[in-house]
Amino acid sequence: MTRHARIVELPVTLPSSGAPLHHRVGDALVDLLRTGHLRPGDTLPSTRALAAELAISRTAVLAAYDELAAAGFIEAAPGSSTIVSAGADLAARAGVSSHIPPPQPAPDTPWDTPPSPRWNLLPGYPDTGLITASHWRAAWRAAALQPIISGRSVTQPVRELHEALAMHLRRTRGVAARPGDIILVPGVSAGLRALTAAAGLAGRTVAFEEPGYAEGRRALQSAGTHIRPVSVDGDGLDPAALTLSDAAVYATPAHQYPLGARLPAARRAALIQWARQAQALVIEDDYDGEFRYDVRGLPALHSMTGGPDVVAYVGTASKILAPGLRIAWLIPPQGLLEPVRQALASTLDSINTTAGHALAHFIISGHLASHLARAARTYAARRRALIAGLRGAAPTLQVTGIDAGLHLVANLPPGTNEAVVQQRLYKAGLAVDVLSQYTTTAHTRQALVCSYALLPETQARTAAAVIATHVPEPAPASKAGRQQ
Repeated sequence: MTRHARIVELPVTLPSSGAPLHHRVGDALVDLLRTGHLRPGDTLPSTRALAAELAISRTAVLAAYDELAAAGFIEAAPGSSTIVSAGADLAARAGVSSHIPPPQPAPDTPWDTPPSPRWNLLPGYPDTGLITASHWRAAWRAAALQPIISGRSVTQPVRELHEALAMHLRRTRGVAARPGDIILVPGVSAGLRALTAAAGLAGRTVAFEEPGYAEGRRALQSAGTHIRPVSVDGDGLDPAALTLSDAAVYATPAHQYPLGARLPAARRAALIQWARQAQALVIEDDYDGEFRYDVRGLPALHSMTGGPDVVAYVGTASKILAPGLRIAWLIPPQGLLEPVRQALASTLDSINTTAGHALAHFIISGHLASHLARAARTYAARRRALIAGLRGAAPTLQVTGIDAGLHLVANLPPGTNEAVVQQRLYKAGLAVDVLSQYTTTAHTRQALVCSYALLPETQARTAAAVIATHVPEPAPASKAGRQQ
């Protein structure tokens, strides 16, 4: 006896769209579930019957049924019939589909981002345009030839980069470290958190420069340390202000951040002596020790006699190449090497290995050395242009912190509202930091913190004129009292 498919009356109407035919069939059946024409337990027509009713190929209906079954809308019943699954109507009314709809063109609307300032004088950003493009591409091509690692990068170090950094730090900063002593981290903050865990600093007091590097302060605080602000003067951090109860101290001896002082040799020796006496840790952030202008650079604290025993040296590629690399390095005292590695392994803080290989090639090929030399010349010229522009347009502003680094400090008249000046400058198209962004305690000094790394020499005079326009004039000196 010939078998005939059971005819089921369903008001199936295929939607008119550019979607594939089997998607349109599935959408039509889901729409019947949504409107109540189909309910859980109902038997669907056979694929042959539905294909004949819709005058389409059976292949499209088969594909639609398979898709609906995979999504849980229908299921095969004993006897080879197909029925609507329990809850299918609820899913349809909730907007569930049997397939991912095709992407719709995004509306042509602008990004909701604030406009970039015309003059970006925010500290912390090197000029990536100074990197020779062919050298950069060569480094990444070399990195792409490296095999893809199968494990986590935190447990498989980029040995070429360790060796390259050991050579670079010995030559430029006097730091004599074996490649195995260098720990790679995805940023200074990650290194500080690992140091806190390794040295057991959580719950203990860490002396911190005031004003100081806000990101470093936040990293130590988030790791559980108690920050004790220590005011800096014209020579940077004074070791006499440290106590035996301080478990560690954070310092930027090469170029105090943000005021720019260079820690003198006597204070460096006193800092090492304090650490040995207090059995404390010195965290040396050598963030821009490569850029010096009118003075000779002093070796890193870590390179001094006794330094490797008490100093954790921190450096980064963010300030010399590009923040996007996310590569920094940490050289802790020998006793903390393994605890730091364990701390990083527990948090999975690791660098991108491809970026690590690229940086290694960039150093080994000599391209980093040539870049630093070229960048230093460019930054020195931009520095001179901004200083000359400020002295010409705003001679009452005292400019300090100009011996090294990529920024300077322009002192404002006493009592100036820094936030108001900063806001007015931003509205005029010039972005700067102010000193209060680096402090946690009340202070009497007001100043602008201005980077010149991204400021072309040809724009320095104009930018200085904008600053002068929005900086208030100092109050006139009080007249001397009447003579008796």
